[in-house]
Amino acid sequence: MNVIFVEPLFPRNQREFPRALCSVGASVYGVGERSYDQLDDELRRWLRGYWQIGSVVDVDALEWATRQIQGQIWVDRLEATIESHVLPAAVVRERCGIPGTSVRTTTLCRDKAAMKDVLREAGVPCAASARVSSAAEVREFVGRHGYPVILKPVDSAGASGTYRVDREAELDGVLGQCGLHGERRSAALVIEEFNEGHEGFYDTLTVRGRVAHDFACHYYPNVLEAMRTRWISPQIVCTNRVDGPGYEEIRALGRRVIEVLGIETSATHMEWFFGPKGLRFSEIGCRPPGVGVWDLYCAANEVDVYAEWAKLVVHGGTDVRMSRRYSAGTIALRPECDGHIRGYRGLEDIQRRYGAWLLRAHLPAVGEPTQSVANGYHANAWLSFRHPDYDGLRELLDDVGRTVQVLAH
Repeated sequence: MNVIFVEPLFPRNQREFPRALCSVGASVYGVGERSYDQLDDELRRWLRGYWQIGSVVDVDALEWATRQIQGQIWVDRLEATIESHVLPAAVVRERCGIPGTSVRTTTLCRDKAAMKDVLREAGVPCAASARVSSAAEVREFVGRHGYPVILKPVDSAGASGTYRVDREAELDGVLGQCGLHGERRSAALVIEEFNEGHEGFYDTLTVRGRVAHDFACHYYPNVLEAMRTRWISPQIVCTNRVDGPGYEEIRALGRRVIEVLGIETSATHMEWFFGPKGLRFSEIGCRPPGVGVWDLYCAANEVDVYAEWAKLVVHGGTDVRMSRRYSAGTIALRPECDGHIRGYRGLEDIQRRYGAWLLRAHLPAVGEPTQSVANGYHANAWLSFRHPDYDGLRELLDDVGRTVQVLAH
């Protein structure tokens, strides 16, 4: 099978996808924004060819590269795994007659307002939401549903550009930050009632609409709080209990969403909340999760999840089962202030207590500049662990958060 893969070089873990495709027998052709000279020897060995274009989100440029490749070989698949790349890839697939996730499905997975309209109509429990492009529309929504509300871009990923408004006194400031004062905004936003409760996500690898592999993770605390509070050391924890009765409702919800949106052979990443109103769908992407979560799944199940994805794309199936032997998690460690790293405190204690369970550590060197905590779970220092008991892993990660300090000045 001949597969075009979009942007194999950046970010760093993108190289795992062409590696995996190559490992299951595919011939892989890369299209990216970096020059061929920037590809290392290993990546060059995995690629049969490489085409550089100015931007992989430029549909016309991506179509040009795709047709150049089609002029040389038959193209069976065109794959993209970054949120901003999936829609351009879908458009080019349809223009060039290549099978894969449709423009309709990809658009629904990118457009949060349209996504929820379709899912609500199908009976999937979602927060009330609307597309808004003016302050008047925001106030009308608040008048109907009350506070708190969430404002975010239609095609947002994670907590980027997302605002929570708890009371009237905060609204004017947020409207200004979102560009909703004065004339109507050219690009619409989504407003939603706030989902109260615990937040997590459900990820799958699907083939022809059937879930082949699935995983469930939890955020501690919820994402908005984590991205806006420096003293918190937030965690993402993958459970090994997903086959148990406590996750039946989440798995059923995920399968229903996949069915309604028409997702066929793809990775998926679905956010959910569980609170006073029960289980509520938040949003889904037809792509893998970010911040190294698939690496946690690999370690937790002692399997190459990237290769499992590649088998579904190339061969349409797999006979591998996830072991669920371990839970795995990442804890982000925030510097005490913005500036430059001046050292760490407590790492030796953590290594002594939990070194046997440590998977990976990212510890920026002394003198390196810090990043804003709003830049995400991998913005600064972080540690990943696995443990056979989910509760044991949670206790371990809590202890790391209490013990390790990232010193800065």
